[in-house]
Amino acid sequence: MKASFKTSNGRQLKSEEVIQEIKDYMKADSKREYKIIIGTDSEELGDNRADFVTAIVVHRVGNGGRYFWHRSEFDKLHTIRDRIWQEVLVSLDAAKDFINFTENLNLPEYKFEIHVDVSENGKTGSMIKELVGIIRANNFEARTKPNSFAASTVADRHNHNYRNLVKNSG
Repeated sequence: MKASFKTSNGRQLKSEEVIQEIKDYMKADSKREYKIIIGTDSEELGDNRADFVTAIVVHRVGNGGRYFWHRSEFDKLHTIRDRIWQEVLVSLDAAKDFINFTENLNLPEYKFEIHVDVSENGKTGSMIKELVGIIRANNFEARTKPNSFAASTVADRHNHNYRNLVKNSG
């Protein structure tokens, strides 16, 4: 994984530290079922730019979880379609990096998902089949709203906080 991440309480971690935290968390209760989930949410900034937040969630099914997040900015995003596609591409890159980075680390067994912040009821509904298709073509399981909490809740929370900070600083 190429980026540094923050914990839910804002502590900065290198990629290796994120993986170690996930591994330690899973090994602390290795009899549980785990899901590792990646989701990205974006917020338009103007001038065809957008702020993207990617979340990596380790879910101890039935017993909470932990998450880590990373912020990035992209430009040349002229439409909502461009932005949603970029969200999926960012999540796919993060997922591939995570798998490559952890393949020899002997993590406890887990299921892996990519969450996409799209819904049948809205502007993005017509994109669902193609977005889920590209995720599945890359051998990942895809989830959309209302089951895409990593993107639509966790990552969105940090975009929302950033929007408020930018709005209040101006």
